[in-house]
Amino acid sequence: MKTAVIIHGLPEKEEFYSLTRPASSNCHWLPWIQKQLLLKDILAQTPEMPVAYNPEYNAWKEMLERFPLDEETILIGHSCGGGFIVRYLSENNVKVGKVVLVAPWIDPDKFLKTGMFDFNIDENIVSKTKGVTIFSSTDDMQEVQDSIKTLKEKIKGIKVVEFEKKGHFSYSDIGLEFPELLTEAIS
Repeated sequence: MKTAVIIHGLPEKEEFYSLTRPASSNCHWLPWIQKQLLLKDILAQTPEMPVAYNPEYNAWKEMLERFPLDEETILIGHSCGGGFIVRYLSENNVKVGKVVLVAPWIDPDKFLKTGMFDFNIDENIVSKTKGVTIFSSTDDMQEVQDSIKTLKEKIKGIKVVEFEKKGHFSYSDIGLEFPELLTEAIS
């Protein structure tokens, strides 16, 4: 059975505790991509990652591993979620399907104090997948652009799709639908 796991990014603490903002797993385009994959008979999950505003790798890893991962599993990560997927694939001997990293962030300025991104990038993670694609926008935050530059330099065979004027691929940048992501995820 084809499956997908979609990992959200890092909200600010105020956003996390807001009564009016949806949970991180239900923000931006995540519900849309989940529904589109379900309509293609791909069982798609968008787990709420623990303490998302102050992420700890082991807690996120434990949450991800609640889902069976195999060569039929699509992994999609936005921002911190994309960086998390890079670390997970770097440190674990797993084989998965297609991986799409949307504006991946690996904390180049060491903002987090949790050790979330204290790891060595495996230059061969693409070999554990059916392909890894980065979605990048020329007007994204500098920290994300720096993260993408590092990933492009360190990971062999990674594909980069560059957009203009898509910002951080958030709701305010692109709205709720993300057809380019659907096309890439199922290609």
